[in-house]
Amino acid sequence: MSSGEIRICVFTGSRADYGPLVPVVRRFARDPEIELRVLASGGHLLREQGRTIDAITRDGFTVVERVEMVVAGDSPVAVAKSIGLGVLGYADALARIAPHVLCVLGDRYEALAAVVAALPTDTMIVHFGGGQLTLGSADDRIRHAISELAHVHFVFAEEDRTRLVRMGVDEEMVHNVGRINIDSELIGRLPERRWLEGRLGARLRAPSFAVTFHPVTEKPEETSQALEALLAVLGNYHHGTVVFTAPNVDHGSSAIVEAVTRFVADHPDFATFVPSLGQLGYLGLIRHCNVVIGNSSSGLLEAPVLGTPTVNIGSRQDGRARADSVFDCEGTPDGIRAAIESALTAGSRPEHCTSGVPAGEDIDRSVIEVIKRTWRDRRAASKED
Repeated sequence: MSSGEIRICVFTGSRADYGPLVPVVRRFARDPEIELRVLASGGHLLREQGRTIDAITRDGFTVVERVEMVVAGDSPVAVAKSIGLGVLGYADALARIAPHVLCVLGDRYEALAAVVAALPTDTMIVHFGGGQLTLGSADDRIRHAISELAHVHFVFAEEDRTRLVRMGVDEEMVHNVGRINIDSELIGRLPERRWLEGRLGARLRAPSFAVTFHPVTEKPEETSQALEALLAVLGNYHHGTVVFTAPNVDHGSSAIVEAVTRFVADHPDFATFVPSLGQLGYLGLIRHCNVVIGNSSSGLLEAPVLGTPTVNIGSRQDGRARADSVFDCEGTPDGIRAAIESALTAGSRPEHCTSGVPAGEDIDRSVIEVIKRTWRDRRAASKED
């Protein structure tokens, strides 16, 4: 096969789908048989989200297409319009890239729009992270919709594989690759505590908390109640450090940002708000803090790998598998307070950073070679037809 014969487009619409894909994207970039193209959109281009497209370029990847698609506001109508604009913009971008393979991860509406734009073409669609459940979020249905439209599936647990097969997906196209969101190379590049404190402009006094709270799109009333309870509890930890990062661009996200901004303004001596630290900075924060708090998937996926306990609030992540370092609680002051104290008592387990983490060669074998082989088979079959 000649160099760069397989043109792979990696779509990313936010830090949520970019971070877990970095180990795979890095292997794409180093493979002489692959011509990598990155299409960035959505929250990556928003200042209030930290303009995380800059982190992609700092990681050494060239963004060949940028598509503005987020309509101002976070109402359901604005989100629906954003999806429509995304399909229009992605259709043009994909026509220019002309990829053989489109890779998307997860359950965001930006990714769904990209897949819909690719649907009328002969592009092979690869979906990472299908088969999971997050019953408290509309993302759950989006994830399943993407899975139904994709050709190849890389799941992170055997129960996810079983669920996709039960949905009617061809089991030969579903590959359980385990936790590939963090690899040994990434662990080795995580920032030291001193660098992180310099980036935050604050010392990580114990107890230190990394807090990310997203809207509960299936239960809007839970969002405001749980957030109010969370901020009330965090106000009692003035002897520690609370680091907030921004929520995803979803219905209800602006109200969360406003509430967090007011909290930080009222408690500048121990609280700070950073829209985005970039992937390495955020994983470094998880590694060096005492507890991850909120309702983000990172508390269930990345934090256990890095050995940091998680307080998972409310129903947003209902249905997703959990490590024993995850402490679930209701969105009430008593529930959140008790879960935080349990997590602090459990403490961190930094030895997890070196156990069970895949090397680049593992990703080559379980993901990269599978994609290349499947694409070759599809190309051969189309020639026979």
